[in-house]
Amino acid sequence: MSVELLNGVLPLLSSLVTFVFAVIVLKRWSFRRRLYLLFWAIGLIFYAIGGAMEAWYGLVGWNSLVFQLWYLFGAVLVAAWLGQGTVFLLAKRSWAWALFAVLAVGSVYAVYKVFTAQLDPTLMVGNELSGHAITSGGVRVLTPFFNLYGLVMLVGGAVWSAWLFWRKRVLLNRVTGNILIALGALAPGFGGAFQRAGMPYTLYIGEFLGAVLMFIGFLYATRSETVRKPSSPQISAPASA
Repeated sequence: MSVELLNGVLPLLSSLVTFVFAVIVLKRWSFRRRLYLLFWAIGLIFYAIGGAMEAWYGLVGWNSLVFQLWYLFGAVLVAAWLGQGTVFLLAKRSWAWALFAVLAVGSVYAVYKVFTAQLDPTLMVGNELSGHAITSGGVRVLTPFFNLYGLVMLVGGAVWSAWLFWRKRVLLNRVTGNILIALGALAPGFGGAFQRAGMPYTLYIGEFLGAVLMFIGFLYATRSETVRKPSSPQISAPASA
């Protein structure tokens, strides 16, 4: 498989997996009306958009709008909005709304900065999209803040949930599911780090593995599990996510 085709196929697979994932979460939200599900679905849609733009670049070539959509949704917003879903799941409602207000203002500012940035595609290294194409200041500095917030909330929330279920020895499928979600959330970051170190394809591989691991983790964590209590019939424990 040629480099150009691989650079298109890997992110396309990531986008398709994440889009299906988002549809499932949206359907669950339509029945349960839980805010954390809505924010997770929005974050997954951002993930799918980012992958689709990477696929466009790999299969078709450079386009400034494609780059801007990729950088906004795939590089800046996705982790923070996924993490915000976990905030609504675990934090007090007042804190969750306060943090969302900050995220919303920051997201609007990010939209403005990304779509007014000066671009030079010749500055990108290799055959993959990267922020090196942005030549104007004040844009790339946004990314670490959004990603750090999302990483702490999403991964930290998944690990915390796994620890609670493991400590109580109940619904152990959620322990495994949350661990998979945490690993999936970390995978794109590791892929991006290896990409910056000069290793090709690692960002797109990390994104694909991340999408798959989070999807499997979510399905595993939200399936019902039969538990047995002493001197009582089996009961099916409802999923909370």
